[in-house]
Amino acid sequence: MLPVAFKKQLVAVMGNGFVLKRAVFQPCLELYPMAEWESMMENVNKLNRFKKKNNDFIRRFTAGVKPIELDVSGRLLIPKDLVGFSGISKEVVVTSAVNILEIWDKDKYEQAIDDAANDFADLAEDVMGQDDADGVS
Repeated sequence: MLPVAFKKQLVAVMGNGFVLKRAVFQPCLELYPMAEWESMMENVNKLNRFKKKNNDFIRRFTAGVKPIELDVSGRLLIPKDLVGFSGISKEVVVTSAVNILEIWDKDKYEQAIDDAANDFADLAEDVMGQDDADGVS
């Protein structure tokens, strides 16, 4: 069941459905509102499928993709293959990742956050600490 705060934010897109898929970099699931998924697929569809690496990427990126609808109570059924991929056991963490939601096994989420804590300052500087156009940071 999605938390009430997320359900309130998703009201406008709930009728269009969602896509649930394996994450690329972490052992979690990604829940895309249909409009976000369609936008992502527009970019993926621009790849030249006659290049092996592109074709391999598309196959792996879309592996296990499932269209999902929330029921009237805001629950979603996670297919068994995706439960297996993510290692979801009993407790689940649902977290926002900008324009999608991530669904994690609670223990794996906490471990991922703990593992990244030591490197986060360096990561933040690398990603967000770039000079602006005026040369002022």
